[in-house]
Amino acid sequence: MDLDLGGRHALVCGASEGIGRAAARELAALGATVTVLSRRGDALREVVAGLAGGPSRGHAFTVADSSDTDGLRAAVDGVVARAPVHILVNNTGGPPGGPAHAAGLEEFEEAFRRHVLANQVLLQAVLPGMRAARWGRVVNVVSTSVREPIAGLGVSNTVRGAVAAWAKTLSRELAPDGITVNNVLPGYTETGRIRQIIADRAAKEGRGQEDIRREMEAAIPARRFATPDETGGVIAFLCSPAGAYVNGVSLSVDGGRMASI
Repeated sequence: MDLDLGGRHALVCGASEGIGRAAARELAALGATVTVLSRRGDALREVVAGLAGGPSRGHAFTVADSSDTDGLRAAVDGVVARAPVHILVNNTGGPPGGPAHAAGLEEFEEAFRRHVLANQVLLQAVLPGMRAARWGRVVNVVSTSVREPIAGLGVSNTVRGAVAAWAKTLSRELAPDGITVNNVLPGYTETGRIRQIIADRAAKEGRGQEDIRREMEAAIPARRFATPDETGGVIAFLCSPAGAYVNGVSLSVDGGRMASI
C-alpha cells in the first residue's frame, strides 16, 4: 500500500490540539511537510517541535482566526508563497450548543463564517498549487450530524450539513484536476469539544459528568470514545496515494454509534 507523502506540503487547520494536532502528526509521519494553523501560536510551536523531523524538516506554523476571513486569507497567502499546498485539512471547533429554534441569526452567521466561508477562503488560496501539480487532497473534519443530527447542537447540525454539501459539489468539480475532496465524520472523541459538551449537558440536566460520559459510551458499540490519533490516521489515509480513488465521501469514524447505513 502506497502511503508515502514525501514531497507533499500539508496545511492542517485547528492543529493546536485534538484531531487537528493528531492529523498533523500522522501526515508528517507519512513524509509530508506540514504547516499547522490555529489562533494559538505558543501551542502551534509545540506541535511543530513534536512532528517527525521537527522544524529542520520544514514543518512550520501560522497564526490565524477562521472568523477573520481577511486575516485568514493573508495568512494562507503567506503559506503558499513559501511552498504550494497539496493537502488541506479543514478543521474548526464547533459552535456552542443549544436548540436551533432558539439560536439568534448572529449565531448562524458566525458559524457559517467560521466553517463554510473560511473553508472557501482556504480552498481558493491553495487551489492554484494543487492544479499546477495535478494532485491535491482536501479533507474536512465535520461531524456525524451530517447524517444524524445531534440533539442540542442546532447551529452545528445546520452548518455541518452545509460543509458536507459544499464538499460533495467540489469533489465533482475538481476531480478532473486530480484533486479529491472528502469529509471525515468523527464520533465521540477524546477532545476539549466533547468535554465541553459533557459539562454543558451535566449542568443542564443537574447530573454528574461521569454519569453523562458513561451514558454516551454505552450508546457506542465499541463502548469507548475515539482517540484523536484514530481519527487522524483516517485523515492521513485519505490524503495518501492509496486513497486516490476515494472522492466525495463522508466517512464516519464513530465506533459504530450511528444507526444509519
